[in-house]
Amino acid sequence: MAVHRTKSSQRSSPEVEKLVADAISLAASGSQIEDRFWEERLNIRLMRLLKSQNQNVIDAALDQTFRINTVAFEVLADSAETLAESLKMEHEGQDWDVLLLAMPIVAHTRYQIPSGPLQASMVEATAQALHSAIAAPDARLAIVPWLYSIDQMPHSHCQTRILTESLANAAICNKEVKLELRDMSETIAVLADPRFIIAALSAPSGSPIFRWQAEAPARQERGVSLISWQNAMHEPMASLLPGCEFELLLPESYFTNCRLADKHVRPLSIRAAVNYLESGLGILPAGLSCVVGAFGEEQADEYRISFSAKGSSEIMYGVIWPLYDRESVASDALNDLSDDESPIKKICDALHDAGVEDVFRHAMLFEPELCDDCGAPLFPDRSGEAVHAEMPDDAPSQQPLFH
Repeated sequence: MAVHRTKSSQRSSPEVEKLVADAISLAASGSQIEDRFWEERLNIRLMRLLKSQNQNVIDAALDQTFRINTVAFEVLADSAETLAESLKMEHEGQDWDVLLLAMPIVAHTRYQIPSGPLQASMVEATAQALHSAIAAPDARLAIVPWLYSIDQMPHSHCQTRILTESLANAAICNKEVKLELRDMSETIAVLADPRFIIAALSAPSGSPIFRWQAEAPARQERGVSLISWQNAMHEPMASLLPGCEFELLLPESYFTNCRLADKHVRPLSIRAAVNYLESGLGILPAGLSCVVGAFGEEQADEYRISFSAKGSSEIMYGVIWPLYDRESVASDALNDLSDDESPIKKICDALHDAGVEDVFRHAMLFEPELCDDCGAPLFPDRSGEAVHAEMPDDAPSQQPLFH
C-alpha cells in the first residue's frame, strides 16, 4: 500500500514535473482562495492518473517532493490519499460522500495470526458495532467479508481507488459486496502484525459520516466511540483470533489507519521477539544484548535490531523497525536519543520496556543488504558488519520471522 517510502528510479517526466510544481505552489499558498485554485488543478491531474492507473507518475512525484520540499510532499501525499480513499457519488438525485474505512486489529501471538474469509456472523457483528459506536445516524456501510493482512491490502493509490469505487455502490444502495477474494496473496507468517477489516462508509453529502461529527444527542466523542467499539468487538474478535493478544484501534480513514497500525505493531514486534527467545531458548530479557542500526540507500528507511545472548557476538535473531513516509532521520542523528519522538529513542524505550538492558547503537547508515542465498535481511553486529541472524543448533524448530 502507498504508506511506505517510494524508491522510484523513473526519470522526471512532464507529468511528474507538473504534479510537483502544483504541490509546491499549493504548499506556498497564503490564502484559501489560492488554496482552492491549486487544489483543483492538483486534484484534476491526480484523478486523471488514478483513472488511467498511472501509479508510477504519482510515486515519482512523491519521491521528488520528499527529497526537495517536505511541506509539498505532505500536500501531495494528502491529496493522493484523499482521492484514493474517498469519493462523491450521485444516487436517485442525492449526492453521497463515501470514505474507505480501515478497522485495525494489532495482534501478537506465539502461534499464528489468522487472516482470510469472515463468516456472515462476524460481518454482522462488525456492522452492528459500527452503527452503534462509530457511524453517524444517517450513514450507510458495506463491509468486505475478509480479514486482511498487510500483504493482502491494496498496494497503491490506484488500487485503493478501485476498491473504494467497488464498495461505494454497495454502501449507498445497501447491496451485497461483490469482490474477487479467491486470489488473495499468501500471508507472511509473523508473530506481531496488524489485521484489518475494510469497509466503505457513506452519508448524504454535507451530513456527518462519523458519530463524533453529529449534533447532540447523537454526538459522541472519539474517545467514547473507541471504548464502545472495543467493548462491542472484543468478544467477536477474541473468537476470530484464538491464542492472540490484540488491541482494537478506532476505525478511521484507510491510509491514516494503515500508518497508525504499522506504527503500533513495531514495539509489539520487539516484545514478541523477546518473549519468543525467552520461551524458545530460556534466555531472560536481561540476558539479551541488542545492536541497533539504521539502514537505507541515501537516507534511513528502517532500523534493524539484532538479538544475541549477553557475552556472545553471534546474532540469533533480528527485528525490523520500518520508517514511513512522514518519518525522517537526519544522517547526523541516527543514534540521537535527545528527541523523545525520534525512532531510535522509541526503539530503545521499547527494548527497555521489554526488559533488555544492554543496547548498542550504531551512528552509521548501513546498506540495506539481504542474504544472497535466502533473501533474508542482514542485521548489524557490534563490529559494524551486517550479518545473517542464525538461531543456535539446539534451538526449537524455527518460528515465523518478525518484521
